[in-house]
Amino acid sequence: MEFEGEDEERNERRGRREGRDDMRVKSAYFLPKPVKPGDEIEVTIDAVASKGDGIAKKDGFVIFVKGTKQGDKVKVRITDVKARFAIGEVVA
Repeated sequence: MEFEGEDEERNERRGRREGRDDMRVKSAYFLPKPVKPGDEIEVTIDAVASKGDGIAKKDGFVIFVKGTKQGDKVKVRITDVKARFAIGEVVA
């Protein structure tokens, strides 16, 4: 036996769980990025990611740099920019 309004509550929970009630995109996606492809910047590698890439930051924005280790100070060229991170390569 179901109580009055129980179906509405169940449907509301189901919709919320499936993301139908709030389909907003996170605002970080639309914020201007501090780097763009082709930029060359000097960074210090702060950490190493689980896959071995160095991690640097520019104004809080993460930049992955292959072939570096923690503490390296390198000049990198940005090759790709995603919503939440960028990828760079060391400039020789």
